Amino acid sequence: MKGLENIYKRIKDSSDKFLGYPLAKDFTFSEFAPFLDLCINNVGDPEAKSTLTIDTKEVEKKCISFFADILSTTVNDVWGYVTNGGTEGNLYGLYLARECYPEAVVYYSESTHYSVKKNLHLLNMRNIVVRSQENGEIDYEDLEQILTIHRDKPAVFFLNVGTTMTEAVDDLEKIKTIIKKYAIKDYYIHCDAAFLGTIAPFVEPKPKFDFSEGVDSISISGHKFIGGPIPCGIVMCKRAHRNRVANSISYVGTLDTTITGSRNGLTPLFLWSFIEKHGKDGLKRRVCESQELAAYTERKLNEIGVNAWRNKEALTVVFDKPSKKVCEKYQLASEEAIAHIICVPGIKKERIDSLLFDLENEQKEKENLVLLEA
Repeated sequence: MKGLENIYKRIKDSSDKFLGYPLAKDFTFSEFAPFLDLCINNVGDPEAKSTLTIDTKEVEKKCISFFADILSTTVNDVWGYVTNGGTEGNLYGLYLARECYPEAVVYYSESTHYSVKKNLHLLNMRNIVVRSQENGEIDYEDLEQILTIHRDKPAVFFLNVGTTMTEAVDDLEKIKTIIKKYAIKDYYIHCDAAFLGTIAPFVEPKPKFDFSEGVDSISISGHKFIGGPIPCGIVMCKRAHRNRVANSISYVGTLDTTITGSRNGLTPLFLWSFIEKHGKDGLKRRVCESQELAAYTERKLNEIGVNAWRNKEALTVVFDKPSKKVCEKYQLASEEAIAHIICVPGIKKERIDSLLFDLENEQKEKENLVLLEA
């Protein structure tokens, strides 16, 4: 392809510079290059064989088993598959919720990922947005007030385990208390753990969000904290929910239980390669190293006079939005008056220091301008 080298160079340069997005940088999967000459299609259910055998379903099942383990369950009780990313996982969780309770009202906070509103529109599900607290966590008082009006309807609670901008975690215990207070019998709990799904199991104290806490489904991204060249993820649910939507498809000789028919067969290889190399101990070390960098970033930003904060032990450092020039140079995600840095694996302290240097100079320029105007 003409200009292929230029395209690669542009993406490589941009990959080295960004600080504002949850995409791990410390991976290499060059060993899988020969697979690029093959069409790998994990069509249908990962547990069901197909007449098309150019798949990696056995590897996919190993990935699901690993995630089941870190989410406090086993594949005897839950089922899952490798998705194209968090959005598909959330769509699947909401789809199952709708099949359980067609008349349900979905409750989610205003800090929820933008794709969820789209998913709800696609599924034609009635929904109500709940206010968020300043840190990005759902406002429990607002949720309770809304529920008092709609308590006669089944409820779907869409909870965030790490919001997009501030990495806030909705408190499942408080949600359960509200459910019990209003005697809501028909409800479904989905957790969007896109970023924190591979982090939270190794944080102390561990956030309550997994299957041991009674949730119905969980969505996790694979390319964010684990890292990979192709967006991917995991969605897991109680087996009873999956069984409700399963259909046998004679054309491919397998069960149709997923959102897409044909599914990526490369991404399970990437995920399993990481799991084999790192395991649970490696993930835990990875979390600790990232937390240390986040603590360093937060401290240094405040030292130079930039208002910075983070939720407890979060890898996301929130600070006052800098100039457009700085945001573009470091590819910082921003919303209204704030921006953030996400300290994913592969981000070097030197890159943080470079940003600190630019922010400090920007501060000095503003101070000099104020003095001149005075």
